[in-house]
Parts: sequence; structure tokens; C-alpha cells
Amino acid sequence: MSKRGRRIVISGPAGVGKSLLLETLERRASRRGFQVGHGVVEPGARARMPWPWPRVLRGEEGIESGAELLLNIDVQGARLVRDSGIPCLVTVFIDAPSEEELQRRLTGRAADSEEDIRQRLEIARSERKEKSAYQHIVVNDDLDRAVQELEALLEAPIESN
Repeated sequence: MSKRGRRIVISGPAGVGKSLLLETLERRASRRGFQVGHGVVEPGARARMPWPWPRVLRGEEGIESGAELLLNIDVQGARLVRDSGIPCLVTVFIDAPSEEELQRRLTGRAADSEEDIRQRLEIARSERKEKSAYQHIVVNDDLDRAVQELEALLEAPIESN
């Protein structure tokens, strides 16, 4: 399959470093014609995105003809997108190297209460069980290596659903 027009869903639990990974990738990707969308897709609710995600994902509007679209979507939203049968879809799960490291990262943020961290870890345990449903898994144990791995996935003509 050609890379042209692919929709690439990037997701994973809170604390795995998706935002930093994607910010780094976005700086590099902007020179190659990628468009990056961020948001949350919830069952039964409109997506909180700056564009109409279902039509964008189907290639009907919102992106340049043939451009690739990187979507940073939560795990629940990624499940909805995967189940929708959208063509040219590539899914990538970003993970932490271990649950201990994930807990260290969440605690290190110093932005959440102990209860919030406990809830995030509980949700992350559940979300990590879904990673086998993704086509690719990138373990973010080293930012530079993880960015290179993701870039290599994006550069290759990848078979999708």
C-alpha cells in the first residue's frame, strides 16, 4: 500500500509520553507533509477536535489531497476508529517500558493528586491490555529511539486494515 492518504492513529495510556513523542515528531513531520490532529473521541458524543473527524478520516474533507494524517486519540476513541472500517488506517500503540516506569512518570508530573494517579494507573492497566489490537507497538523507553521507530513506521509503505 502507498503511504498516500493514510490515517495513522497514535494512542496509549496517560503517562507513556505520547505528547512529547508527537511534539518531537510533529516538528520533523511538518517538513514532510504530515498533518497532525489531536483530540478525544467519545462514544455517543462529538469529538472535541477542530475538524469533523469522521469525514476527515474517510478522506472527505479537512486535509490536503493525499496528505497523511496523524491522530493522537485516546485508547477508547482509537477502538471506535478501528471498528469503523476506515480505509488506509494504521494504528500505533505507544507504551511505557513497564508499569513501574508508568507510575514513576505519572507521579513525577506533580500535577495530579494521589487518587488521580491511582485512577490513571487503573485505567492504564486496562488500556495496556488492548495493545494487541494495534498493528504496531512503540515502547517509549528512550525518546530519540521511540521517535526514530515511529518515523520508520511512517516512512514505510505499511499495509493497513
